[in-house]
Amino acid sequence: MIFNHYIKIRFNPKAKSCKINYGIMARLSNHNGGTSMDNRIAKRIARQAATGFTLVELLLVITILGILAAMVVPKFGGQSESARIATTRSSISGIATAISTYEVQVGRFPDSLEDLTVETETRGALLDKNNLADAWGNPLQYKKLSKFKFEIRSAGPDGQMGSEDDITN
Repeated sequence: MIFNHYIKIRFNPKAKSCKINYGIMARLSNHNGGTSMDNRIAKRIARQAATGFTLVELLLVITILGILAAMVVPKFGGQSESARIATTRSSISGIATAISTYEVQVGRFPDSLEDLTVETETRGALLDKNNLADAWGNPLQYKKLSKFKFEIRSAGPDGQMGSEDDITN
């Protein structure tokens, strides 16, 4: 048997629909030989393979996939916000460690976070200048509360200091 693949596109202007068929034409050989039983089998194989999808069916499947995607994407969208909060907490923890190291080396807390990025003759920089912002790109605030206490604050997701979503050490 010889199988030929084909695609038929039928447009119905009255119904404004389009039917796309993909099929396989089965023939016994390149010449007209063969029995009627062989021809019936070949026609049945070709008829079964010639089924296709209408444009409405394809649009329905695409719509269903779109609805499923619309339900799934927001569930993962909130994960990026919690990841940014965790990243900011980690950055604040790292800066707090650098401040403690500075205090051990120099004998006092730094006046600003920029003091941690400066190299001196006796010590290297404790932080990179690019590490002084939170995960949203807002600068972190540093404040000495007392001789032995300090606070590092991020504005949090809303980007405004002093709101309830601020992140501190």
